[in-house]
Amino acid sequence: MSHAGRAGTHVHGFVNPAVHRGSTVLFPNCEARRDGAKHRFEQYMTYGTQGGPTHYALEDVIAEIEGGTRCLIVGTGLAAVTVPLQAWLKAGDHCLMPDSVYGPARSFCDGLLRGWGVETSYYDPCVDEAGMAALIRPNTKVVYTESPGSHTFEIQDIPAIARAAHARGAKVMMDNTWGIHHFRPFEKGVDVSIQALTKYVGGHSDVLLGSVTVNDEEDWRVLRGAASQLGQYASPDDCWLALRGVRTMAVRLQHQARSGLEVARWLGSRPEVLRVMHPALPEHPQHALFRRDFSGTCSLFGVVFQPRYSLEDLCRFIDGLALFGIGASWGGYESLCIATTGNIARTAGTGEFGGPMCRIHIGLEEPADLIADLEQALGRLAG
Repeated sequence: MSHAGRAGTHVHGFVNPAVHRGSTVLFPNCEARRDGAKHRFEQYMTYGTQGGPTHYALEDVIAEIEGGTRCLIVGTGLAAVTVPLQAWLKAGDHCLMPDSVYGPARSFCDGLLRGWGVETSYYDPCVDEAGMAALIRPNTKVVYTESPGSHTFEIQDIPAIARAAHARGAKVMMDNTWGIHHFRPFEKGVDVSIQALTKYVGGHSDVLLGSVTVNDEEDWRVLRGAASQLGQYASPDDCWLALRGVRTMAVRLQHQARSGLEVARWLGSRPEVLRVMHPALPEHPQHALFRRDFSGTCSLFGVVFQPRYSLEDLCRFIDGLALFGIGASWGGYESLCIATTGNIARTAGTGEFGGPMCRIHIGLEEPADLIADLEQALGRLAG
């Protein structure tokens, strides 16, 4: 990551590549412009919306990190979800989504996709290969995955799901934002890998970006063609910030993951806590799958409090935190905590968790300071 997307070490010039901004691309003659039109699906500058050197450098970096061949940068993480769904689904098609999926992805399926004649079914994220095979219909074109699940951190058996999907001709998509540095999607059977670069790649909570990576040339043509027709575009300035952020991502992620585990273990020992939803903890229900498929962890996890506490109690705890911000997103340098009780929509019978819940992201602060802050805030639960 330190050297990807750069000209090289033995090149005279600045360490970081320049920001290339522009809408109009000039050609020396008509023939060159006609030739440029033939390269629509290549990294060839024809017009600003097709990207430029700054976009291409970031795309190359993300493709390398994910183990894919081609990458598309889009303006937000949600756009990275919706563009491939629109690329591979049409009226009359069926899509399978895990019940634990990111809320805005569910809203897109239940809203615009439904209005366009695409049916979505939600499945238990812990489904096995036989169970997935039974869910796939003749018109199922996309099997979507998100591992771990949004807010509740179920680990999916991606290789098993992919085998079932591919046997019936469906594409497998995965939101791999949590596992960006520790899960190799294409080695596990994924066709389309989705990232919210807003999170760890940006790293500083000041940029909105998404990426979609593929590992097949035909998939690239489908994806790139859809993005072009939808007018998807990302700011080169944001791409430059993401390129800067990715240089330190591995170091930040390592520190935050270690701190996150320390805080998660401490919370798991507290009497106020029913359970901690962190895949790297041995008590997590899918810990064996996590150990098999992931090379490491990250700094985001969930906490379920004892059922004797109410949502008002939980909010009193969160409001009492001094070092944790109350805000959405994650992957930045700062710690965050939000209540998730009441924000989780489930339709496949996977919505019982035992008590009020919150989601915690651990930043770059000292874990001892974070634990002290959590301890004093837990004292408010008694009322």
